Amino acid sequence: MGNIQGKQMVVSAIKNGTVIDHIPSKSLFKVISILKLEDINTQITFGLNLESKKLGSKAIIKIADKFFEQDEINKIAILVPEAKLSIIKNYEVVEKKVITCPEKIQGITRCFNPKCITNHQNIVPKFSVVSKMPNISLKCEYCEKTTDFEHFNFI
Repeated sequence: MGNIQGKQMVVSAIKNGTVIDHIPSKSLFKVISILKLEDINTQITFGLNLESKKLGSKAIIKIADKFFEQDEINKIAILVPEAKLSIIKNYEVVEKKVITCPEKIQGITRCFNPKCITNHQNIVPKFSVVSKMPNISLKCEYCEKTTDFEHFNFI
């Protein structure tokens, strides 16, 4: 591992790609799963239970040669709204994004209501965000049931 200004790097640098930082440690494997990172063929490095002044314990993911589309960023936003993205090009951070949860979400999670039309017909689930903190809650635009963070079923 490298040594920068007398501080040892805990997770190695990437040349180009994306860093997802400030992930609560307990959410790391959920983020890996919903982003389907197991299907990516480039280098992925993650750190778990890293020291964080803000979170106490955090996780970080570094994905080489991967830049996320907005629907992927929205998945991160509803799972870990406190996360931050850094876009890396030629070992330099060229852009930092504070993830924000949009007001509307579609095609990311299924409605938890088994009777909802979206669970029986080929209809893309659409939700309005009704609560952002401390956890995200989504209201189905079809059946109007509210789904909380614990019941998200990612597509």
